Parts: sequence; C-alpha cells; structure tokens
Amino acid sequence: MSFQFMGYKPAENDYKIWLVVNPAKWLIPTLVAVLAIALMIHFFAFSLEGLGWSAPAPAAVEAAPPQTAPAG
Repeated sequence: MSFQFMGYKPAENDYKIWLVVNPAKWLIPTLVAVLAIALMIHFFAFSLEGLGWSAPAPAAVEAAPPQTAPAG
C-alpha cells in the first residue's frame, strides 16, 4: 500500500537520499556526532543545581518495628 503526501510518493523516492549520502563514508561520523550531542546533553542535565551529580541523598525512612506473634 502506497500513499502520497503533497505530490510526494515516499515508496518511489526515498531511495534517492542514498545517491547523495554514502553510508559507508558517513555512518560512523554521524554516529559519533549523535554520541557527542547525547553526552553534552547528559552532562548539562547532570550539572543542574539540585539534580544529578550534586543531588542530596533522599532521607532515610525508619523501618516499622517487627510484629511478634502472641504467645499462647
């Protein structure tokens, strides 16, 4: 089943990107760029005040006392 969007037929035209972009040459640089962006975003998110690296530890919750079975 093929669909058309504003005169564009993806099933007939999507292969053309590979005539411009050679994946053998550009796959690794693209993945490295995506990894670099992901690392920058994570380091920024972890550097926010009160979050990430410097987040305070959650308060300890006191355990309930153990229940003993009635003697008898």
